[in-house]
Amino acid sequence: MGIAAERIDRLEALAREAVGNDNEDRARRYVRLARRIAERNRLTLPRSFRRFTCDACDTYLVPGKNARVRLQNGHVVVRCDCGATARYPYD
Repeated sequence: MGIAAERIDRLEALAREAVGNDNEDRARRYVRLARRIAERNRLTLPRSFRRFTCDACDTYLVPGKNARVRLQNGHVVVRCDCGATARYPYD
């Protein structure tokens, strides 16, 4: 695992911790930074990171706090507070 991948993992952990401490602006900053690092180094973001971040507003999603999660026709539907919706099939 390279330095960039390790930094992305660390930023994900920091974003999760920041949302837990009600500091959503800081969590959003961590998500944006991790995405920029992945773009620069041509890395794919980890699945856990992609599933728990909003593509529209870069918020780190916490089900029940700032995201609504539903099961619908073999898909998981995640709706952020900003109104953006993400769908993906069951794993």
